[in-house]
Amino acid sequence: MNKNTIIAITLIGLLLIGFSVFNSRLARQQMEQKRVADSLAAARAIEYAEEMAAVQDSAAGGAPVADGEQVQYRSTYANPYLETAYNGGEDFHVLENGKLRIRYSTRGGQAEDVLIKNYYTSDSSDLYLMKDGYSSFGLQLYTNQYVNTGDFTYETVVSNDSTLVMRLYFSDTSYIEHRYFLPADSYMVDFDVHMVNMDRHIPRNASQFEVVWNMDVPRLERGYKNEQNYSTVDFKYPGQVKKIENLGIMRGGGRSGGNHREVTTRIEWFAFQQQYFSAILRAEENFESGNLSMKFYPETDAERRLMACSASTLVQYEPGADVTVPFEFYYGPNHFRTLKSYDCDFEKIVPLGGWLVRWINRGIIIPVFDLFGRFISNYGIIILLLTLLIKLVISPLTLKSYMSSAKMNVLRPELDKINAKYPRQEDALKKQQETMDLYRKAGVSMFGGCLPMLLQFPVLFAMFRFFPASFELRQKGFLWADDLSTYDSILDFGFNIPLYGDHVSLFAILCALSMYFSARMTQGSNVDNNPQMKSMRNMTLYFMPIFMLFICNNLSSGLTYYYLLSNLIMMLQTWIIRRFFVDEEKIMARVRAASVKGAAKPKSKFQQRLEAIQKAQQEAIREQQRQQRRR
Repeated sequence: MNKNTIIAITLIGLLLIGFSVFNSRLARQQMEQKRVADSLAAARAIEYAEEMAAVQDSAAGGAPVADGEQVQYRSTYANPYLETAYNGGEDFHVLENGKLRIRYSTRGGQAEDVLIKNYYTSDSSDLYLMKDGYSSFGLQLYTNQYVNTGDFTYETVVSNDSTLVMRLYFSDTSYIEHRYFLPADSYMVDFDVHMVNMDRHIPRNASQFEVVWNMDVPRLERGYKNEQNYSTVDFKYPGQVKKIENLGIMRGGGRSGGNHREVTTRIEWFAFQQQYFSAILRAEENFESGNLSMKFYPETDAERRLMACSASTLVQYEPGADVTVPFEFYYGPNHFRTLKSYDCDFEKIVPLGGWLVRWINRGIIIPVFDLFGRFISNYGIIILLLTLLIKLVISPLTLKSYMSSAKMNVLRPELDKINAKYPRQEDALKKQQETMDLYRKAGVSMFGGCLPMLLQFPVLFAMFRFFPASFELRQKGFLWADDLSTYDSILDFGFNIPLYGDHVSLFAILCALSMYFSARMTQGSNVDNNPQMKSMRNMTLYFMPIFMLFICNNLSSGLTYYYLLSNLIMMLQTWIIRRFFVDEEKIMARVRAASVKGAAKPKSKFQQRLEAIQKAQQEAIREQQRQQRRR
């Protein structure tokens, strides 16, 4: 590597580090400004709530009255049943099966916390997808005043391990009932809103209510950035479109900011999606519209919260004395087969890439991965077998690419002679024609090297999307990596290095080394005195491995392990192809024989069109020169 290349790589590295430091400082300033703005907004919201409470108390004759050292408050709600429910005490009930344990509060008739059994957080604690105090759920509707059911205490009617029924009374014969049913061995909870004689309290022209759900999703995985990248809010339109819209972190407010989406069409379901677990609410008769929002908490959040999710959706119903509106809650893993088993298109929240990459993952990679998983429990070995199988399937393309590169390398002396023969720019067409003729004699295709490599890219992208989204790898160890779904670490710094991280990944180091030796092996026999080609070789040989070292240090160890295996297998393929498939003497003999006999390989249609274009260009140049002479 020459001096200029070393200087260029050093400058690029310094620029990247400088940009990272500047970006981090700017992000901290923006975060501080956002914190101040949020604090001011919260203070204004408290002042507004106090003013509204005072107005409401005054309208109901309920102004606070001092009585000694205590302050007594009169009725907040005109309806005495609501007033009693508003001041009622809180009780708890549990629904439980082999997969879930959900604790419900009579305050709002809502889930208080959700324990997903048989899974654990990154620090081996019980996995609570929803924690106590991290969620609020209520139905907002208008009677003689706006009420949110989350503010009232329900009365328990039925409570056992699988069924829970709670009621909020508006009169002796009018109530809103929440019915929860948890089937055995299921992550799905049936939830019905049952309204009895509520038409006496709800105006006739009001045939809708609003579902308001706010939830703080906790951090469950190691590696904040990786968990953040795969956490979002999803929603699905109903019907045959099967379209998933995503409130990704790269839209709207950016990586550390928030995001909001107003949906004016009908929604079948929405999901608060953490990297590997989700809370989903589905309306069997669809939501009419909704507002969805999300915002990530900083990595330094003391309560280890990942993101704040909010949904406000409108539900339409047919008014009557007895109305039931069915819903379903899903609390569980983002496991592709599990989500697909509910036949609600939940599996589309798994980030498997665009339509082509997603098709490869769904139709090929996942079935093969599941097939290996039936017989092998070690996922490191499964990844090895999957990598070998993929390399075997695309080996014809790899062989074709290597053969084309080998032929080009053999023909390089002849190409240098052609370049020396036509040094002038005016002879470019002649040089191109003679080069094409040489290719035909040697049986070399212009696209023989690049086209097979391009055809492999969809498979490479599919694997890049598959491993970080593969729930099966979560907390599955291999060699020194204790969790293939996140980065491996053999040394923790205790501080962060810009662009690199706060740890050392051994898989990343091995991957970078394998990339270096693979590039060196591929370029070993290529000799080109062109300065531009030398610079490209040095970039591939030195810069790309260093670049991959920084990138892979924070990727999931399963993905980095796959890249390592791919590089090692590629080196083996290169050696086999050179040893048994490429005979440079035969290739040169074929070129010489074709030159002596004057024979040439039949021209393809593309070559014929290219020559026709070249002849037309030459004729146009001659005509232009003749006209210039006449002038």
